[in-house]
Formats: sequence, structure tokens, C-alpha cells
Amino acid sequence: MQRTYEVMFIVRPDMADEDVDKLVATLESNATAAGAQLKSTEKMGKRRLAYLVRGFGDGNYILMTLHSDGKAIHEVERRLRVSEPVIKFITVRVDESQKRVDKLAKLRAGKVKRSTAEAAAAATPAPAAAPEATPEAPATA
Repeated sequence: MQRTYEVMFIVRPDMADEDVDKLVATLESNATAAGAQLKSTEKMGKRRLAYLVRGFGDGNYILMTLHSDGKAIHEVERRLRVSEPVIKFITVRVDESQKRVDKLAKLRAGKVKRSTAEAAAAATPAPAAAPEATPEAPATA
């Protein structure tokens, strides 16, 4: 079953940009060879880490979005684990959360359509009802 995954990994900060590009290209080719479809790759640049990871306080963040099955993701994670320049990585399946976001957007759109229809119905005047005859109260002496 094909699903969408985001793989974020942090590369050592002392690597040259050409080496980072080469590493990313290698990981992309490994992912496609394993059967994954590469949707996008985003280099987020060098950022400060919240804590020291393998002795580094900074790291180059890279985000890859893949459409794949679990076997290809397992292979990508294995390659990241044995790659020396990669100091940390995480893989997240995003298709379930995307389904949830789409469902909420659909519900909100339905509410907007309904509220505009209700507003239009309220704007049209209702037919005036005939006044009812009220009996006069008897006078008391």
C-alpha cells in the first residue's frame, strides 16, 4: 500500500555544501531504487540543535517527502542509520494526518455553505400572519 512519508534528517554542520548535495542525491537515488516516489526535497539550512547530538550543537536539516510502501522506507532508514554524516533522522507517515486535515476542511466548507444558506433564508421576509382577534376582558365593578 502506497503511503506518504516525510523523512527529516540532520547532517553534520562541518560538511561542505557540495558534499551535502552529493549525500542528498545518493539518498534520493537509493529511495527511488527501493521503489519510493520522491515528491520533494527541501534543504532547510543550518540550525541550532536543542541539545548536543554526537557532539554537535548545529546541523543541516533536510526534509524529503516520499510516496512509498513500508519496505522502501525501511531501506531508506537503514541507509540513513549507516551513513556517517547523518547525525539524527526521523520518519513520519503523513497520509493519516492529511486525511484528517482534508476531512476538517470539508466539514468547515459545509458549515460555511450551510450558514450562507441560512443567512439567505433569514434575509427573505416571512409572510405576515393575520392578527388574531382577542376577546375583550369583561369589566368588573
